Amino acid sequence: MSVAAKPNWWKASTCYQIWPASYKDSNGDGMGDIPGIISTLPYLKDLGVETVWLSPMYDSPQKDMGYDISNYEDIYPPYGTMSDMDNLIKSCHDLDMKLILDLVVNHTSDLHAWFIESRKDKTNPKADWYIWRDPKIVDGERRPPNNWASIFGGSAWEYVPERDQYYLHLFVTEQPDLNWENEETRAAIYESAIKFWLDKGIDGFRVDTANLYSKDTSYPDAPVVIPNEYHQPAFQYYLNGPRMHEFLQEQRERVLDKYGDILMVGELPSTGFEEVMSYISAARREYSCVFDFDVVLLGTHKDAGGKKHHSHRHTLPQFKDAIRKVQDMLRGTDAWTTVFLENHDQGRSLSRFATDSPQFRERAAKMLAILMCTLSGTMFLYQGQEIGMYNYPLHWGVEELRDVDSINAYNEVMHHHNGDPLWLKKALKGLQLVGRDNARLPVQWDASANAGFTTGKPWIRVHDDYESVNVKAQSDDEGSVLSFWKRMIKLRKDHAETMIFSREFEIWDKWDQDVFTFTKTHPDRGGETLLVFLNFSDEEQPLHYPTALASARQELLVSSADNVGQYLSPWEGRVYLYKETVLNGA
Repeated sequence: MSVAAKPNWWKASTCYQIWPASYKDSNGDGMGDIPGIISTLPYLKDLGVETVWLSPMYDSPQKDMGYDISNYEDIYPPYGTMSDMDNLIKSCHDLDMKLILDLVVNHTSDLHAWFIESRKDKTNPKADWYIWRDPKIVDGERRPPNNWASIFGGSAWEYVPERDQYYLHLFVTEQPDLNWENEETRAAIYESAIKFWLDKGIDGFRVDTANLYSKDTSYPDAPVVIPNEYHQPAFQYYLNGPRMHEFLQEQRERVLDKYGDILMVGELPSTGFEEVMSYISAARREYSCVFDFDVVLLGTHKDAGGKKHHSHRHTLPQFKDAIRKVQDMLRGTDAWTTVFLENHDQGRSLSRFATDSPQFRERAAKMLAILMCTLSGTMFLYQGQEIGMYNYPLHWGVEELRDVDSINAYNEVMHHHNGDPLWLKKALKGLQLVGRDNARLPVQWDASANAGFTTGKPWIRVHDDYESVNVKAQSDDEGSVLSFWKRMIKLRKDHAETMIFSREFEIWDKWDQDVFTFTKTHPDRGGETLLVFLNFSDEEQPLHYPTALASARQELLVSSADNVGQYLSPWEGRVYLYKETVLNGA
């Protein structure tokens, strides 16, 4: 496929995710806001960003950082006003940038007007807008309808005396799941959460929990996979449920088709290759593309029931295989994919997949930039990734945590092990690796107090290393991580045919524990090939050339090292261009 022939603006777009609470504070209240975002749009434009993804800014009691929405048609006051949002949409478009928002419609806040009505009684007009079930009576005692565990720990059911029933909440108690089986509920979702914002001119949505709407409506007990626990993981009963595709196709036909070419990128965790393809096939017209989570969930275990103290370091072959799965979505298909290593729910990529040691941190950040920019798909950067922000220090205590999921995980360990200090140390270590607060620390704009994020007291602690890792220092340094990202984003566009659109991806050292070597080939350009070497170690490493390329004429496109030698230096990334060589499984 040539760039000229591509039908969708979003395929080659460089996207940038903004977490509003932690991005830029304009009024000194310690909380990021929409005017702060607007003030930085020229910076994002200069970086090479073409699409901004703004995480939830809707009105919310903030039990889960805005993913508990109390009004889809209003703004959380500390973030600004509807006028500010209108200004943001216009400001993005004036700079020829797109804006997408989060679409959170698996659940609402328990303070949403719909739920307030639904919980009143069983005869209310909105009584069936959420998922209610009668108690289970065991030995004369009231129990939840089944043993499902919430994704955030504890029971997935909450009792409401007014109805003498339980409602389902797959996340925190204050996030009741909407009943997508009810056609009237779906119509209200389409009108309030989707059409309202498309009418304002936004360019699409990142779809939260994009495969959870359809549940197994028999609500059976989940099998016991965690011994001595009553609440059990029940993913098989609500992931990719029986009516998911029906709902998404209805959404497309009733609403989305009226707005032209909008981006719908779905969050699609714990989904196998064939099932993913059913969501992103262009012929099915459900999602434009999705975030596949095999990469960012490396080292964690779905069946551990959210127990983050069981997290561990993955191997490089596992990392390669997860990347391969995402790239293979393009091979011989009509689908599209995404490229990302960070978001608001994950630890920082430097700490997770490379190294955050002071000696090699900048090299590793540049190497990861090479990896991302040479993979096919729509690329998503997360705020601060472009300057090499990394996880908070291991010595931080639980008092610094703000994320409800992390706090629940820590408290569960405390409860189950009676406050044993070694268990609590283990819990903190797991959270330092994969906890969500890692991504939610304030963006480090400069070396002034609070990293230039706010003139007030920040809502969450600023990283200790902000004086050396910040935007201002790197903007003035041609050798910085930020400057390298700008260079790589431009290079990605200059070689878009092969870097972004190639559907031929091959790994050449699958089992190597230190080096990741792959090729990207574009058959429509005479077999033009990119050969990418990535050193994931602290030591020099040899280069594994595919046989057909070993003596072929090559051009060095980019290296993250200051000097390119016979071997890969520690944490070096390197890209060679071959203009006429065709690989035949060499």
